[in-house]
Amino acid sequence: MSTPPPLTDGLTVVVKRECECCAMVAPVLAELSGKVPLSVYVQDDPDFPPGVDAIDDTDLAFSWHHDIETVPTVIRVVDGEEVDRTVGWSRPEWERLTGIDDLAPDLPVMRPGCGSMSVDPDLVDGLRVRHGGDRIVSRQVELASLEDEFEAMYDRGWSDGLPLVPPTRERVMAMLEGTDRDPADVVTLVPPDLVECSVEKVAVNAVMAGCRPEYLPVVLTALETVCTDEFNMHGLLATTMPAGPVLVVNGPVREAIGMNWGRNALGQGNRANLTIGRAVQLIVRNVGGGRPGEIDRAAHGHPGKLSFCFAEDEAGSPWEPLCTDFGLAAGTDSVTAFAGEGVRCIVDQLSRDPESLARTYAVNIAAMIHPKLALAFDAMLVIGPEHARVFAEAGWTRDQLRERVIELGKRPGAELVRGAGGIAEGLPPEFAEAEAIPKLGPDGLRIVHAGGGAGLFTQLIGGWVNGATGSQPVCRAIT
Repeated sequence: MSTPPPLTDGLTVVVKRECECCAMVAPVLAELSGKVPLSVYVQDDPDFPPGVDAIDDTDLAFSWHHDIETVPTVIRVVDGEEVDRTVGWSRPEWERLTGIDDLAPDLPVMRPGCGSMSVDPDLVDGLRVRHGGDRIVSRQVELASLEDEFEAMYDRGWSDGLPLVPPTRERVMAMLEGTDRDPADVVTLVPPDLVECSVEKVAVNAVMAGCRPEYLPVVLTALETVCTDEFNMHGLLATTMPAGPVLVVNGPVREAIGMNWGRNALGQGNRANLTIGRAVQLIVRNVGGGRPGEIDRAAHGHPGKLSFCFAEDEAGSPWEPLCTDFGLAAGTDSVTAFAGEGVRCIVDQLSRDPESLARTYAVNIAAMIHPKLALAFDAMLVIGPEHARVFAEAGWTRDQLRERVIELGKRPGAELVRGAGGIAEGLPPEFAEAEAIPKLGPDGLRIVHAGGGAGLFTQLIGGWVNGATGSQPVCRAIT
């Protein structure tokens, strides 16, 4: 970190030659230099402005440390402290700060300034490292001159199989601007190796995933959510079933960072959806050691293990958002983690009453995992607007729909035990006398509203083993 250049009592002005407004006021600065204590910093040409002994700020240290966003900027300094400033050219403001009346009467009354070089998007990342304090403590990996950086990251085992964004110091520090948490703060212990993961390590992987800095608070919370004992990320990695974290985002943050909850919400094309989920998976891989073929023992896996993250359509929903299932108020920025397999489309083009559509859901859920296995697996329904309208027009609440689907999913034990129907798979024989066994437990169905406005479709996401031996959905507020 460079040392902040001190302020000198009197007036300090920051300019650059390439600014038309700065060029216009150059004669004014020459006039002021003999009348008031004046320090002039120039960002691009030490010989500018003419007639003034300017201070070279081509390294932009002064401009960076003193938050210069526009040139010219005029700062009034008393006892080494800034007491006032103005930007651009405004005769009344310059007269007030200089104490000189009728200043530059031949100039326009006002003219806006130009952008400071210290906030130039092409320069700001490098300036943050040079002048803002290099807070990065992660080991720097030096590449040979002939190494391709993209191939080098893949060869070192950091990739999920897709190209990564190189996590340079500039990019990581830019990512850290997305949170006010200290880079050294430990976010959580990441399974399976239970390695401490700092905010900085999260930022490194978020860069590689392609996140923008404003996504970082969501990534941090999503990571905390999947690393809880209740969610059981270690077990989810170790299972041979094709399951992984499904992340659902609620609250105003969805719109603030441009997430997708409409058409193709579960698919490709949205940067926030895809990179947030990918960042969490990369952290589990690179920090926690959860690599496929090692602790990740999935027999088949599914594409959602690259990234499975989407937002709920709250404004268009007839129900309270998903986060309210977990005691959070509607409107709370939050992430819910659900251990799920791939997506199965439920098509019902004809049902126009809620009972018929609920029965469609129930028979599809009955076939989830295996038609004769019950109570061991949860489910999530991502209901599109066309299907949601059926329930909304009938006045069905989300709880009413959930309870009815669970009730409709009950079957006699004699149909579910091993050997029934000529199928060896099924429940143990002691369940044969049970009159009605539900497919899902009382809290086994989560309902989310998302998807495009056309299409009488709902998406079913089957869950992994539930309860204490498996995974429970977890929701956390984003801070």
